[in-house]
Amino acid sequence: QVQLVESGGGLVQPGGSLRLSCTTSGSLFRFYDMAWYRQAPGKQRDLVARITSGGSTNYADSVKGRFTCSRDNARNTVTLQMNTLKPEDTAVYYCNIHPASSRWGQGTQVTVSS
Repeated sequence: QVQLVESGGGLVQPGGSLRLSCTTSGSLFRFYDMAWYRQAPGKQRDLVARITSGGSTNYADSVKGRFTCSRDNARNTVTLQMNTLKPEDTAVYYCNIHPASSRWGQGTQVTVSS
């Protein structure tokens, strides 16, 4: 099991950028495939990006070209660099292993608004 804590969310204007971080407290982070999910009010939780233990990534079509997922195994972190943010990116963002565990953290709120 990996304990995950998301951070880095906030309020930004359309076109702005944010960097989300997911930090673990475990010692086996480097062996897990990881993913970012998001959930907007009244909507289901959707997969945004995933990254394998080896660093390969893929993204939801809605964020391709704008978001970049990376990981730093030495720091037990996975990050999501979000550029050219749009109002429709507004959601609570969560990290988890992939495939997702049934246990979720609190997430971090991202609000994109002018």
